[in-house]
This record gives sequence, structure tokens and C-alpha cells, in this order.
Amino acid sequence: MENVAKGLVALAVLSFIGAVLAGLMGGALMGFPAESFSRASGNLALIAIALMLMGKGQAATPGV
Repeated sequence: MENVAKGLVALAVLSFIGAVLAGLMGGALMGFPAESFSRASGNLALIAIALMLMGKGQAATPGV
């Protein structure tokens, strides 16, 4: 579960970089506006945080 969360954080970083590049290049990259990359970055980061919290909750309950 932790590896999935780390992968999602890496994807969030890449989509944030895509948003920055789209913003610098005039607002669109490959036909997508910068806001879509920014929204994807935020959503992936939130999913990663949720997965990390779920993983910590499972590790804290021994015997299950």
C-alpha cells in the first residue's frame, strides 16, 4: 500500500510540473489547460494521503 501511495505522489509531482509548464507556455499543453493538470495533481495527492492513512490504520491493528 505504501508503494502505491509513493507512486501516486510521484504522478502528482509530474502533473504539477505539467501545470507549471502549461502556464508558462501560454495556458495549454497538448490541448489541455493548465487547470486540468493542477486539478489532477491535487486529486492524486489527496488519494495518496488517504492511502497512507489507511495503511497506518491497518498496521496499528495487530492480529487482523
